[in-house]
Amino acid sequence: MAAHAPNASRRRWGSTVAGLLVLAVMLFPLYWMLNTALQPDSGLLEVDPVPSGLDLSGFTKAFTDQGGNLLTSLLVSAGAVAICLAVAAPAAYGLARFGLRGSRTIVFGTLITQMVPGIVIANALYTSYVDLGLVNSYAGLMLADASLGIPFSIVLMRSFMVSIPGEVIEAAEIDGAGPVRVFLRVVLPMSRNALITSGLFAFLFAWSDFMFALTLNTTDDVKPITLGIYQYIGAHVGDWGSVMAAAVLSAVPAAILLVLAQKYIAAGITGGSVK
Repeated sequence: MAAHAPNASRRRWGSTVAGLLVLAVMLFPLYWMLNTALQPDSGLLEVDPVPSGLDLSGFTKAFTDQGGNLLTSLLVSAGAVAICLAVAAPAAYGLARFGLRGSRTIVFGTLITQMVPGIVIANALYTSYVDLGLVNSYAGLMLADASLGIPFSIVLMRSFMVSIPGEVIEAAEIDGAGPVRVFLRVVLPMSRNALITSGLFAFLFAWSDFMFALTLNTTDDVKPITLGIYQYIGAHVGDWGSVMAAAVLSAVPAAILLVLAQKYIAAGITGGSVK
């Protein structure tokens, strides 16, 4: 037993070192982005490996230019999350509990939709949006971005709702609860982790969307941060400090949400794996 202890300890240290190296490689682009943002007067190839001071002028300029676009992205992403959950949660419950014929085919079809290139969907939507008057509108971009998260949310929540004990639902029905009340008062509270996980991924899909924002908007009335940074690079290609500062600011909301919801993500993804 004693002979195995040093080997186990070395393996743990080896795994820790390997994990730290992988983490360092993955986080290096983020570090370099922040490092460049703190050196706004340096060229892209003249940035020091470690900033000598905290020059926040790049962040000030980026926030002044891109603050409105950040608010637009927050509004559009929040609306996309609301639409996504409003559609995906009932659909997932129906596929999980009502024994619909061909439910497996429907689930497989939702997965297939995520394989269609975004540019194909965006071009197809544009014609319909022109007819419906949804071009250059918040509602139109919310609907388009919601479609990015609906297939994933349906699959995730269905796998979670399948694992909900049938006795719980039957007990609620015996107490006089109808299908809608069972769904709202029993199923949704028990599916909290899956709902939070689905909502978070829907937010991230909408927050990082560029294709729909570029295709479905022909004016600056609705400009998310992704489109703002794209145009910002073209206008300030020599001011990489401000460009990187804008990129850092755009990453902050998503990073905060990921940190706050990490325990729900782990529970939501693995919740339907064990019945």
